[in-house]
Amino acid sequence: MPNTPKHRTRLAAALLLALAMPFALQAQDGSADPAAAEGDTPESQAMDDASLAEPAADAAAVDEAPPAETTAAPAANDPAVLDAEMMPRASRSLLLDVVRTQAGYFAVGERGHVLSSEDGQAWTQAPVPTRSTLTSIATANGVLWAAGHDGVIVHSTDGGQTWTRRRVAPWTPETMDPTEGVPVMDVLFLDGMNGFAVGAYSLMLATTDGGVTWEPRSIIDGGDNAPETDAAPADAAAGEGDDWTFDASDLELDAEADPHLNAIAQDAAGALVIAGERGAFFRSRDGGQTWERKRLPYEGSMFGILAWDAGHLLAFGLRGNVLESMDLGDTWTPVETGVGTSLLGGHALPNGGAILVGANGVVLTRPGTGTPFAATSFQMASGETPNLTGVLPAGDAGFIVVGDKGAGLYRPQ
Repeated sequence: MPNTPKHRTRLAAALLLALAMPFALQAQDGSADPAAAEGDTPESQAMDDASLAEPAADAAAVDEAPPAETTAAPAANDPAVLDAEMMPRASRSLLLDVVRTQAGYFAVGERGHVLSSEDGQAWTQAPVPTRSTLTSIATANGVLWAAGHDGVIVHSTDGGQTWTRRRVAPWTPETMDPTEGVPVMDVLFLDGMNGFAVGAYSLMLATTDGGVTWEPRSIIDGGDNAPETDAAPADAAAGEGDDWTFDASDLELDAEADPHLNAIAQDAAGALVIAGERGAFFRSRDGGQTWERKRLPYEGSMFGILAWDAGHLLAFGLRGNVLESMDLGDTWTPVETGVGTSLLGGHALPNGGAILVGANGVVLTRPGTGTPFAATSFQMASGETPNLTGVLPAGDAGFIVVGDKGAGLYRPQ
């Protein structure tokens, strides 16, 4: 990945678009980094018993292994390798993703914040060995993994009490490693040992040892022999109603050779799918060994993708666009949402139901496949309307939502 002003501008613009708001985070070069995760999504499948199981028997052995970090060690004062500061109002800071395990709910966000809660209301910050923004969190067999900016990946095998940094790759001018400085956008684990992380500039990492080591993989090469579907701009590509300040040139939707990969999911039959920047879509039928590159019929960015039964997918993203497929992405049908604000997070519910959240507090829900989405707006207890980036069912309490105002509880009316 060329580290040129053009490429850095493209990434910053894409990440700004993802959340529709500026975040004053510190970049490696000392400038204000407006980037937060593009495509912050919760796990894309409905929570089942397996995801709530106790940690795998080999979890302790995995945690004893030394961290597998980059060969070019970051500077000792790099935020990526500094411990997260314990902040009294961390639960009101920018949070980007949330998951549930037997130990409770866990949310991640800016400055390396990892928060835990038993009820979704009172949150406790955990000590974590990074100050990089964490964009995604995943769980399998009770083990937790979180990832984000500077290529950081951390994980916990004791219910989120302690965390170990397993990967870090901040950008350094001395090296030419194309994965350095690239943020991870989403993480998915197929079981306690095998998982994937995807991110900007077509970054894909794979692990087969529970996240101790991560191997870069080329998803683009895996799709060279696959025909791309014809992509026709949807009417919403020129969408109205978004209150963004970008001009037309910032929103040109040309195809990218190395699109940002925003979200990864697995359907009930085991197929893997990835949604990304500017209509990019990838799928794998062999556990991620090979990938087909396809094109969505909407040329804007999709920030999340949900999956249910074999081949049933729902992609959502820029300007309220939602696409649904029943054949693993061979064909797509636009789904009317009635909103023009971007959708940034979602969760699959039983029977094809879904809940999607996004900018300006928008919440979309549907009870099942074929039923229309109903739109409502979420407000914090303080009366503030947040930009929402993640959502998770919380039983009788409703849904936990996270965003730029922290964590809150949404109760459907």
